Formats: sequence, C-alpha cells, structure tokens
Amino acid sequence: MKHFHFILLLFLFSLQLFAQDTLLISKASVLEQMEKQNLKIRISEQELWSARGQYRQTNGLLLPSVSISHTGITTTNPLMAFGSRLNQQRIVSADFNPDLLNNPERIEDFATRVEVSQPLINMDGFSRRKAAKAQWEAASLNSERTREYMVLEVEKAYMELQLAYKTIEVLQKAKRTVQRNLKQARDQYKQGLLQKSDILAVEVRAIEVENQLQSAESQLGITSNYLSMLMNDTGFMILKPSDSLEVSGIPFEEAPVLDNRKDIRAMEAATRAYKQQYQAEKMNFLPRLNAFGVYELHDQDIFQGAANGYLIGAELKWDVLQGTKRFGKAQSSKADYEKSRLELAQYKANSQVELNRARRMLQDAQSSLELTTLALEQSREALRIRTNRYKQGLEKTSDLLAAESQYAQKELEYYINIFQLNYSRAYLHFLTRG
Repeated sequence: MKHFHFILLLFLFSLQLFAQDTLLISKASVLEQMEKQNLKIRISEQELWSARGQYRQTNGLLLPSVSISHTGITTTNPLMAFGSRLNQQRIVSADFNPDLLNNPERIEDFATRVEVSQPLINMDGFSRRKAAKAQWEAASLNSERTREYMVLEVEKAYMELQLAYKTIEVLQKAKRTVQRNLKQARDQYKQGLLQKSDILAVEVRAIEVENQLQSAESQLGITSNYLSMLMNDTGFMILKPSDSLEVSGIPFEEAPVLDNRKDIRAMEAATRAYKQQYQAEKMNFLPRLNAFGVYELHDQDIFQGAANGYLIGAELKWDVLQGTKRFGKAQSSKADYEKSRLELAQYKANSQVELNRARRMLQDAQSSLELTTLALEQSREALRIRTNRYKQGLEKTSDLLAAESQYAQKELEYYINIFQLNYSRAYLHFLTRG
C-alpha cells in the first residue's frame, strides 16, 4: 500500500510538472514568431543579401574607380635619381654634368598619386551585370518562396499537434471505457457469469490501449519539439494549440497558375542569368575601351607636394588569343545555359504533375471524410447497442471488445481524415500561390 501511495504521488507530481511546462499557443502567434526567428528564412535572407552584393559589384562597369597612394623612396640609381629630381621640378643646368648623371648623390622622393579609371565600352561586362541582376531576382523570389514553404510547414506541424491531442483524447476515452468494461467483467466473473478467458481478453485490450496512449504522448512531444524548432525556440516546452482540430476553409485556386509561382519565376530568372553569362563569354572576344587619369605630387619632404603633374588617356584593349581558354569557357557556359533551360522545363512538368496529384488528394480526402463520418456514427451506435446488451448478459465479451475497438479506430480515422483534408487544402493553396 505504501508503494502504491508513493507511485500515485509521483504520478500526480509528474502531471503537475507537465502542466507547468505546457504552453498554450495560437497559429497566428506561431506564424509571427516563425517569420522573425526561423533559421531557414534567415539563411535565405542572407543569400539574398549576398546576391545583391554581387550585383552591386558590377557598378564598377558604370562608375569610376579611384585610388590614392603615398610612396617614399631613396635611391642612388642614376635613372631613378634623375627622374625623381625631374618629377620634383628641381633640374638645373649643372645636373646635366655627366659625372653627376652617372654617379648621383642619394635622393629622396615622396610621391602622392591619385589614379582614376573609367570603363567606357565593356560589352561582356554589361552582360555579366545583367546576369548578376537576374541572380539577385532569383534569390529574392527564392527567399519569398522559402517563406511560403515555412508557412506551410508551420500549418502542417500545427495541425499535427492538434491531431496528436485529439489522438490522446480518443485513447483516454477508450481507456476509460475499457476500465469500465474490465470492472464490469470482473464483477460478472465473481458471479460466475464469465470465464477467465473473458477477463484476460479485456485485460489484453486494456494493455493495448495503454501502449497506444504512451505512443501518442511520445508523438505529441516529437511534434511539439518540431514546431518549436520551426520557431527557433530552444526552450522546447510542450505546446498546446488554443483551438481544436476541425475542418478549415483554407482558400485555394482551382486554375493552374504555375507560371506565376515564385519558385518557377526564380528558376526562370536563374535561366536568364545563365543565358547572360553565355552572352558575356561570347562578347569576351570584343575589344574593351577604358579611360584613365593620373595626378601626382612630388617632393623631397614627406607629405609635401611642391611639384605636380597629370596624365590623361584612353586604352583600347583587345585580347586576340588566349589559347583555347575562351572557347572552352564559352562552350562550358553554353552547356550550363542549356542545362538550366532543360531543368526549368522538367521542373514545370513535375510541378504540373504534383498539382494534379494534390487536386486528387483533396478530392480523396473529402470523399474519405464523408465515408468516415458515416462509419463513425454507425460504429458509435453499434457500440451503444452491444454495451447495453452486454450489461444484460446478452452479448459476448469478445463482441463488445470488437465493437469498442472498432469505434475507437473509426474515431481516430475521423480526425486523421480531417487532418488530411486540411493539409490537402493548405498544400494545394501553396502549389497554386502566385
């Protein structure tokens, strides 16, 4: 008896602890936290920033590049010494003495140099800029599609959590029913109305329901932890939905809108990027025209600039031949473009097949729910009749157990079908979301 009281107190304590660790949530609050904290969404945002940064790097095709440097040297090299004095504008007639030219004294030169480079014509660069912009667009669309997918994942996990609580509720009710039947069977056994095999059959059913209940509670914890992970909540408390599982009216489009879906638009943008890369490799055979300018300050003292001068020019450069490197890069780029184009066609075809499958899945879920609802009502009525007859000693124990098991099974199927219908609607809405 003492052991029984100890186990009972431990059980009540665990129930209290479970209640303390349970957090009531709503779908709106879960979606809000997921939008802010989900790691997958944050990763996609960083990929978007990376693509944007790569596009901004191509601004160098339009804007000038400017660099400033300050250099100090000391030398007795004849050419450098004469050139440094010339840059410092300190040449006098005595400096043309051959002895001084051949054996100059040590000289210091400090030069401040400002260089400016301005691209004028760079056809392959413009194509690469277009490719970078297309990649940025693809990353943006992928980020938005990732957000939509995570919304679907949250809705699915939330519905699975609702189903887990409904499963526990059904099994707890079945457990109470089995316990009542077991008590009644034992009373009848004492009266000599039942055999020992009937008692054992009811006890086996009780153990079976208890095992199912433990599995359902374990599944509840797994589903709750997964939903916490989607919200990036490391507390991993036991979550409980604020609303119960019921048929929802999630809207969805009947007409196919595949071409306007963000994931397909992202793949189209990626294909355009590969096409522009291929164009860039082909235009790499064309010459490039760049303008440049240099402004210099020279002095024999540091950070001074007594003498100055500038240089302005333009360069037309044409790399006529680089072995077979260009041809190989062009061929590889063309293959990448063709591969991307074929992958886009394949993805569209697979998406259409998936959309058709989702529509059939929704129709099957609707039909299955109607049939399961009817079967649930019939099994409930059959259980009521057999229970009343069993109390009067007119029904076998095995028939009562079969009716009770069938009713619990049909009730579980009913809630599973509601989950399947709700998820089918949510999934179809995801597939047709433009």
